[in-house]
Amino acid sequence: MAPIWPYATPGIPDDLFEQLPGIPISKREMRLLIVGALRLMTDSVLWDVGAGTGTLVVEAALLCPQGQVVAVERDAEVVNLIRQNCDRFGVNNVTVVEGTAPDCFTELAPQPDCIMIEGGRSLKDILKSAWQYLPEGGRIVVTTNTLQTLYGLSEAFAELRVRNVEIVQPTINRLETRGQQQVFRAINPLFILSGEKLG
Repeated sequence: MAPIWPYATPGIPDDLFEQLPGIPISKREMRLLIVGALRLMTDSVLWDVGAGTGTLVVEAALLCPQGQVVAVERDAEVVNLIRQNCDRFGVNNVTVVEGTAPDCFTELAPQPDCIMIEGGRSLKDILKSAWQYLPEGGRIVVTTNTLQTLYGLSEAFAELRVRNVEIVQPTINRLETRGQQQVFRAINPLFILSGEKLG
């Protein structure tokens, strides 16, 4: 049986993922930018904190066939959804952990090369805790959609002395058909912060 996504490039269409009503999904175009910010290698170890539906988990697992993705999610129903999506795309290099960040960090293994923190509460605290587990040369990527959280994260990046910092807030529109008309609809914007841990 042919795989659902046989391509080497990321960018899986949103509708190929299993979804739950009320659980937001990272949109394809945003995932492409986040994956680019992570700078993954085929053997990278990624911690995805606040993994949600598992869309980024699947994209990363496909890009790192010799690596490992550790998906952290606190909601049991959503944890199940991540496992369904991993099964759906045939990725077996994912460990799904039901837990609350940063409390569960001590249980996670192996040590990450990259850490992705996807939205959620207490992002500044989660970032500061996650930073302790990141090795020299490791990358961190954090997303938020609020200006207040962006300020807090920017402060944390400065306090932690994150290097090679990039912050982007892309504006993306998708062409959609509504009745007999084709219109562009905006995707909710997201701030993507990234950087490295250097001496």
